[in-house]
Amino acid sequence: MTTESLIVAPGPRDGTVRTSHGQVLTVPAGWELLPPGDAWATKKVKAAGPTWTVQEKRGRKLFGRGIWAPKAHIAAALAEVAERRSTAEHAAQLSASRERRARAEEAYAEDFAQAVFQFLGFHPRHAELGLALAEVVAQHATPVGSGTVARTKRIPVEKRAEAALIAWMRHQTTQYDHMKIARVKGLRREVRRALAEQSRALLEPYRRGAQISAGACPLRRALDSKVRDRSGAST
Repeated sequence: MTTESLIVAPGPRDGTVRTSHGQVLTVPAGWELLPPGDAWATKKVKAAGPTWTVQEKRGRKLFGRGIWAPKAHIAAALAEVAERRSTAEHAAQLSASRERRARAEEAYAEDFAQAVFQFLGFHPRHAELGLALAEVVAQHATPVGSGTVARTKRIPVEKRAEAALIAWMRHQTTQYDHMKIARVKGLRREVRRALAEQSRALLEPYRRGAQISAGACPLRRALDSKVRDRSGAST
């Protein structure tokens, strides 16, 4: 069995795994678990010989839990990877990669802000306000790790922009964060849907080009507050 590479699930006890057929196997003597997260090391260990790749399903998602492999293979792979990462060549590649990612993220934030601005569709008399709002929403929603809808690739950027704007308005222009919503199935979704309609209604006067009193509009108050915060942080 140790000569065959397998994809398995965690077993019922430490040092065991479960095959796709439900068979419980004991990890061979001399093997250890390489934790997930290091693609280089994982690739080298798998190339060196048989491995048991551990995957755990939680709901609809599949999570990698590492790979079991001979201890000597893991040690050799980790040593080779560490040596490779200590070179000047690797440092230069890493720096270049970071710069590419930073440029890509900057470009995405700009494109996302433009998508938000296009969705807003403000009248020309409110165009400057629309640009400021789009920038604030993009800066909030696009950073890596933000966990917002802006980071998903499952829907078009236009839909991401709309959803991110409505989410920002829900938190900034309504009492949503202070609401006590009963734990009734579907109730929170209903509340968010109602607040989304409220937010869309708040945008309509700006689209028509109506004269709007800044102090009386929750959107203007929220945006002005964010702009002041950014100005204070930059000084």
